[in-house]
Amino acid sequence: MYKLLIVDDEPANLRLLERLFSREYYCLTASSGADAIQLLEQHDVAILITDQRMPQMTGIELLKRTSELRPHMVRILLTGYTDVEALVEALNCGLVYMYITKPWKNDELKLKVSRAIEHYENNKKHSALTVANERLNLRLNEMKLGFVAALAQALEAKDEYEHEHAFRVSSYADAIAEKLGLSDEDRSDLSSAALLHNLGHLGTPEKVLTTVPLTSDELQIFRSHPERAARLLSAIPELRNVADIIRFHRENFDATGYPRGLGGEQIPLACRIIRVAEAYDSLTQPRNLSAAINSSEAARFLLDRAGKDFDPAVVKVMVNLHPPTLVEIENDSDLEWKVETRSEIPSDFVDARV
Repeated sequence: MYKLLIVDDEPANLRLLERLFSREYYCLTASSGADAIQLLEQHDVAILITDQRMPQMTGIELLKRTSELRPHMVRILLTGYTDVEALVEALNCGLVYMYITKPWKNDELKLKVSRAIEHYENNKKHSALTVANERLNLRLNEMKLGFVAALAQALEAKDEYEHEHAFRVSSYADAIAEKLGLSDEDRSDLSSAALLHNLGHLGTPEKVLTTVPLTSDELQIFRSHPERAARLLSAIPELRNVADIIRFHRENFDATGYPRGLGGEQIPLACRIIRVAEAYDSLTQPRNLSAAINSSEAARFLLDRAGKDFDPAVVKVMVNLHPPTLVEIENDSDLEWKVETRSEIPSDFVDARV
């Protein structure tokens, strides 16, 4: 039996309403807002019918104070014809399911309460679905993170350098994404993609990973790794967005990259972010550490290639992650920067793979 709470400071009204509904509902009564709150703390009430004009606490004040206490409860306000302002306030605040003017008609009131019960059930079903969806999304996210962790471990077993490189790239990419205001969901996919961006190298021969320069055949094998990783990840529904990011993370801003030759805004933002983060880490912490350059030199390389290999907006965020090494000068929009160090980047440092 549904519980119905009736609140009115006039005893006659309480008795009248209780008699009207007692056969169909479990009726609770309160003569003040304070008493009603105490009852609501103890009972899961389906319908609250409250008078507006009561001393100490009005009906609307009661509704405001109990809206979070019993969120599924359907609220009905009894008002007089002179309570127009109060009624408008209640409707604007979304506190009232319906209002009934005094004096009411019993049959009409019973019909409205019956409809309110239907609304109450719909509220509960909607809430249950929301909770179920949240739990499902949580489980799917846990599964997704589990897949990513397992694949990252596989990458570590194959190549420890690639594993450490991937974690650094993921960290840089997430920092860039935060500055660019990406949503939590997009950042999660981006971090996973950055962590697995070289997953395709599980099928790349060791010689191709370590030899410089590469033959044309070796370069073709190397450049197929994004597609290999994307095909593998696409088999997991929860990782299809991650797969798409990895598939296009080697595209260049000027459409000279691979595998599709996309350019500019055609390239998903997440891919443009990984492109910059990966290049920066490959410059500062390459497999052969003797070829490493410092962050200032790497920043200058990114700036030189902005608009060519890299998205200028992403480059700007990346170099700003290391403000002590750079001094900003006049035209910020043109990415004109002064790098403190004057050492040159070797012309042959970045081979065709970067």
